[in-house]
Amino acid sequence: MSGPQCCANPPTLDPSSGAGRVEQLGGLDAYVVGSQDSKLAILLLSDVYGYEAPNLRKLADKVAAAGFYVVVPDYFYGDPYAPENPERPLVVWIKDHGTDKGFEATKPIIKALKSKGISKIGAAGFCWGAKVAVELAKCELIQAAVLLHPAFVTLDDIKEVKVPIAVLGAEIDRFSPLELLEQFEEVLAAKSEVDGFVKIYPKTSHGWTIRYKVEDEAAAMEAHSDMIQWFVKFVK
Repeated sequence: MSGPQCCANPPTLDPSSGAGRVEQLGGLDAYVVGSQDSKLAILLLSDVYGYEAPNLRKLADKVAAAGFYVVVPDYFYGDPYAPENPERPLVVWIKDHGTDKGFEATKPIIKALKSKGISKIGAAGFCWGAKVAVELAKCELIQAAVLLHPAFVTLDDIKEVKVPIAVLGAEIDRFSPLELLEQFEEVLAAKSEVDGFVKIYPKTSHGWTIRYKVEDEAAAMEAHSDMIQWFVKFVK
């Protein structure tokens, strides 16, 4: 997962961004936004840049406006990937922040949400976070999943999914190339017991839904809308 595409157009992190607040949930700091009376929660699982990315928080605010309680966990314990640090390239950083750790860290978050009265949970994963989301979907810890320009997700992962899942892919993405996305679509089409959806957004590159440039903004907004519609359908 090293290389320029994974980390292109890095965000300027801002701990004060967004309309929500940061609180502890399940042992992690998390950005939370939305009505606490909602019985429906959505987890937004970040890319390597973490939960202080303004575009990610802006998306969280948008999902909350659709009626959900939204949680964006700090899986990296204040240590997001920093491309300007030559002593800690991504291949080194990722050893401390594997997706397996993210999956395990999500379990107490889900437990904490259920203790608050949340009855249904969806998860959307971006790049790094998509692998965490698919693992949650494989063991039915959530009710629906959306993977956006996923990294590390394999065909075997998709075969084992047990809840409705949408894959929103980029046309130009060496982590989830078109051939792999087409295989995902074939597998999901054959799984009659699971609702599946795969969409490829023309001219987009890996990371575009939360690290979009001006020319990608319309496609990013389209993907955001598709993601929210998936959750409205399967988490409400």
